Amino acid sequence: MGKIMKTLHIPLVVVLVVLAGRGFNANAQTETNLYSFGGSPDGANPEAPLVQGSDGNFYGTTYFGGTSTNCNGGCGTVFQISPSGGLTNLYSFGTVSNDGRFPSAGLVQGSDGNFYGTTYNGGTSDSGTVFRISPSGSYTNLYSFGASPYDGANPGSGLVQGSDGNFYGTTYWGGTNGFGTVFRISPSGSKTNLYSFGGGTNDGGHPLALVEGSDGNFYGTTVFGGTNLYGTVFRISPSGSETILHSFPSSVADGIYPSAGLVQGSDGDFYGVTGDGGTPGYGNMFRISPSGSYTNLHSFGSSPNDGENPYAGLVQGSDGNFYGTAYGGGSGHGTVFGISPSSGYTNLYSFVGSANDGSSPQAGLVQGGDGNFYGTTYQGGTSNSGTVFKLTVPLNSPPYPINQITGIRLAGTNAVFNVVSIAGETYQLQYRSSMSSGTWSNVPGVSITNSIGALLTLTNSGGAVGPQGFYRFDITP
Repeated sequence: MGKIMKTLHIPLVVVLVVLAGRGFNANAQTETNLYSFGGSPDGANPEAPLVQGSDGNFYGTTYFGGTSTNCNGGCGTVFQISPSGGLTNLYSFGTVSNDGRFPSAGLVQGSDGNFYGTTYNGGTSDSGTVFRISPSGSYTNLYSFGASPYDGANPGSGLVQGSDGNFYGTTYWGGTNGFGTVFRISPSGSKTNLYSFGGGTNDGGHPLALVEGSDGNFYGTTVFGGTNLYGTVFRISPSGSETILHSFPSSVADGIYPSAGLVQGSDGDFYGVTGDGGTPGYGNMFRISPSGSYTNLHSFGSSPNDGENPYAGLVQGSDGNFYGTAYGGGSGHGTVFGISPSSGYTNLYSFVGSANDGSSPQAGLVQGGDGNFYGTTYQGGTSNSGTVFKLTVPLNSPPYPINQITGIRLAGTNAVFNVVSIAGETYQLQYRSSMSSGTWSNVPGVSITNSIGALLTLTNSGGAVGPQGFYRFDITP
């Protein structure tokens, strides 16, 4: 194939595309161990998913490890890791008075470019904190839970930035009834308690992560409560009006004890997992509409070498399929799986728990801009303190035109492009100031070589503040 040129004028309305999942090639996956944690002074035992920053690096937390001697095994860390595996420890918790300790959740990058997160313990009342950290490691404690009566306590899940610019999250304990809360907090640390869960048969208890739906409401799960006391799916408005959408279990095949938050698919429905229940009892995957129409999609442990007990949320890949991890099953050390709306469930990788491989993934996946999936394992690696890994999955091209720019959006000072790719090709972003004349120049650092075939995301750092111009991708075999 010869070079193909695409042009794009800024500004452009972002094109939203609904993806229909395709099948998998279960034997073509490649897993790469990028980093093995070693404990102090390094981090240890990551429990949370990674997030890819606007600089292309990934950011995450470890529950233990770091330089602090105030916790047995360390109080946890925040780290940065490149797609090739170069890791930098940005912050060690527990090193100053009233600092947070034991981050069990991942980070979210705010619209200001900083990362925001929570710790399960620490702070002035040892009930957890909300913090902000810059990409270079400048750390600020924004809020300490337990500072007032009936405040939330022990946030075990991460934050989501709402469309209003504030962050929303949950605490596992605390509130009026002791079953957890939903809260809102501004980027500067002004916090409001929105809802206190009641537990019992009429409400959920012990909430997990939130996701903002396309309707502006937030959706989530609770581990406890509901009609049968096995957990719920709920909806809550930004002002704190809560509605129970589903109580587990609704049938013999239904799961129990939802173990992670939800993800909204391109079809508008929400998808999630339970850590237990289902037909063999090892958890299930489900779909639920914004109005509460519920469907079981897969029971884990229902076939040889299947994953068991998924404890992390799902991610929808650029091919329209859903991807996730299971803590156990496979060869005994957990799995990575995919599920397609058209062809069903496929086990993509089984961890072996060796010095060169991870074990027991407790966190979900993130799809990088290069189309690969990145994640962490709680154990395994050279020191059995967990790993960061990359999984390359040959993706079927999405069902819309190949080699076309499908969207552009502004992210702070950056311009972010989406282009549907073909496996094996190189995509280089080019720029010139005139549509009709002049030399096209390569934009430094905005290139992906040997694409695996996916909806690629490429970021032109600073592209939103430069002079208006025209863009294209130069594509070579």
